Amino acid sequence: MTMLWKKCALLGALAALSWVVITSQVLADVKDYEFQLVQSEVKKADGAIVAVRLLNKKTGKPVPDAVIFAKRIDMAPDGMATMAEAIEQLPSTEPGVYRFKTNLSMAGRWQLSLGAKIQGEEGTVESKLVLKATP
Repeated sequence: MTMLWKKCALLGALAALSWVVITSQVLADVKDYEFQLVQSEVKKADGAIVAVRLLNKKTGKPVPDAVIFAKRIDMAPDGMATMAEAIEQLPSTEPGVYRFKTNLSMAGRWQLSLGAKIQGEEGTVESKLVLKATP
């Protein structure tokens, strides 16, 4: 009877461990991801390139192949939210890095607002990053 008890206890422990592993993967959340500026300062210019990295905060690894569906750049940090410029997404040069071409028409602080979908995750990763355009 003791051998049967040990086998049942072992099977129960394995089932519990399997449940923890499966649910921890399923319960990933968009809050586990963040955008970071590759450079916090960019030269003021027409055709300036702004790059951001999308990271999984739990693993520290870059996240490739996200779909960026919302993007805006404006001078909201300097009280000029209506001072917005066009922004165009460029091809990526490395996994997890997303590049954008824009006109940083004046020196100051610019806010890059992004919305992205990550494959296999529900919800939207949203971010507002502040960069500085230098003369």
